[in-house]
Amino acid sequence: MERTLIIVKPDAVQRGLTGEIIKRFEQRGLKIIGMKLLQVNKELAEKHYDVHRERPFFAGLVDYIISAPVVVMALEGTDAIVATRATIGATKPAEAAAGTIRGDYGLEIGRNLVHGSDSVENGEIEIANFFTEAELCGGWPRDVDGWVFE
Repeated sequence: MERTLIIVKPDAVQRGLTGEIIKRFEQRGLKIIGMKLLQVNKELAEKHYDVHRERPFFAGLVDYIISAPVVVMALEGTDAIVATRATIGATKPAEAAAGTIRGDYGLEIGRNLVHGSDSVENGEIEIANFFTEAELCGGWPRDVDGWVFE
């Protein structure tokens, strides 16, 4: 089972889309193994976006993610990275397909509602940035798992 980090970003939380976004991942069949509401501090934001540190938009990313609370989730499932990124849609909401989170609710790249890990390796790193191992509840069986996973 792959794991991935999802961040319901400040714009989505402020717009009251948190429940809808969580619902889409659950209905897809992904299992929530960790979730919390938090106000990201600058140190954590800079660590999370470190890959973009040298880019001109880095400061704006940091300011945006610390501007209001976010919901962070660790999800688990078969091909979780591909499944979550397909559910989220293209980075630029105007290019995202209808039926995706960004395609249905977004207009601008700077307010694109959701972050999802882009690889298994980054998913593990990002989950560790936001959760301790004790905060994760992996391995618990759901009654529907037999109908989701082969």
